[in-house]
Amino acid sequence: MHWMFETMRLELWLGSMLVIFASLSNAIDPFVGINIGTNQSNLPSPEQIVGTLRTHHITHVRLFDTNARLLTALSDTGIEVMISVTNDEVSEIGESPSFAATWVNTHVAAFKPATNITAIAVGSEFVSSNPIAAATVLVPAMENLYNALVASNLNDQIKVSTPLSMDMIPKPFPPSTATFNASLNSTIHRILDFLKNSNSFYMLNAFPYDTYVQSNGVFPIQYALFQPLPVVKQIVDPNTLFHYESMFDAMVDATYYSIFAYNSSVIPIIVTETGWPWSGEANESDATVESADTFNNNLIQRVLTGSGPPSQPTLLLKSYIYEMFNDDKKPSYGVFFRNGSSVYDLDLGGPTGNLSGGFCVARKGVDPTSLQGGLNWACGPGQANCTAIQSGQPCYLPNTVQNHASYAYNDYYQRKRTVGGTCDFGGTAVITNVNPSYGSCIYTGSSNSSAGGVSPPAFVPAGPSGSLSPPHRVPKTGYLILATVLTCWLLDV
Repeated sequence: MHWMFETMRLELWLGSMLVIFASLSNAIDPFVGINIGTNQSNLPSPEQIVGTLRTHHITHVRLFDTNARLLTALSDTGIEVMISVTNDEVSEIGESPSFAATWVNTHVAAFKPATNITAIAVGSEFVSSNPIAAATVLVPAMENLYNALVASNLNDQIKVSTPLSMDMIPKPFPPSTATFNASLNSTIHRILDFLKNSNSFYMLNAFPYDTYVQSNGVFPIQYALFQPLPVVKQIVDPNTLFHYESMFDAMVDATYYSIFAYNSSVIPIIVTETGWPWSGEANESDATVESADTFNNNLIQRVLTGSGPPSQPTLLLKSYIYEMFNDDKKPSYGVFFRNGSSVYDLDLGGPTGNLSGGFCVARKGVDPTSLQGGLNWACGPGQANCTAIQSGQPCYLPNTVQNHASYAYNDYYQRKRTVGGTCDFGGTAVITNVNPSYGSCIYTGSSNSSAGGVSPPAFVPAGPSGSLSPPHRVPKTGYLILATVLTCWLLDV
């Protein structure tokens, strides 16, 4: 049995290597965007919505429709826009190529190139809500839209796909044995064939909150919130021995394994919806502002680390937060109130961020004792310059181990990363592209600071259990070299 899973792991790796050249943009451009529903009352004006997007450095949005006023307001902003075919439109588009052509001319070609439309989401979880209709009209709708894009010479700029929910995978854990619902075999085959043939991506709606609640305590909340787990509670796939540090990663990997079970090639995944409610019913005690803040900010940090899930480390994560404003479907998921103010602080990256390598900061929710150990190591053997966090210095306040560890971790990382230093610290640190500087406290790596000279390589700090951190990942250039060699070998050139 073990050799079967080893073979599967090798085949998955081979598949990801062979498609890497077709998905280079995926390998170098992870992002977190946001969903926007406009079929609501009392929303800010399109211009105000775009202003909020730009203030919070949001560079990718998914619209639940094709609101013309908002598409116009998004013109000349550079923001990448995914538009949507509503579920009510799917049947007519699937039955009529001429209607699909009209739809593309009206909602796409009329706004290009000023508005940077890059994808069309055909329906929303249409297979789950309309399984019978999906078998006959969903893929024809996708094909008709794609052909209309070809006719408009836009097919190289705009991808066509359909958002699918996690409920299509009955048993997502362990990820290595996950498969799609067998009753949907024909529909899934056609969807995957279309995505492969059109060089598109799989759109996944994945909500760890729902899975966490439904698990009735099987999975700890820290796992759902991207927070580190004690060694005795770490989540491991017993077949592949992959460690899953978040439920989000496991859900994405379960989908990759399900795709692989149907298809010989790897289709990149984009998570079109994920999020956490900041309020709920009386029995939803974990639907809080604090948990929503933790989930979404940790999601951003996770996506921007520059690695994919365990089975596909080269296919980096891309995700859209659900959602910008509260709606009637999931009324407590909104990141912003309708007056434009934030429910909690959220920033997807700023112009002063150190985008080439990111900033290394302490993870939220980590045990203070573990953080203190990492802080002591960074300021001692790690040779970080910790002067700024001493009493009376600009980064001393707030006087918390979280704040001091973040500064020390980052100083170490900026000084040592070119000679092998990592941002790990026993799982208590994470990379972010959001500049953590504040007031007169300027973090090393900011545009107005210097990382100083390069010191000799340092040992990787020990984690809370005393064991060394995992080995360094192969740099992206290393994966490209490996992919080149592997491809030449397989093609016998």
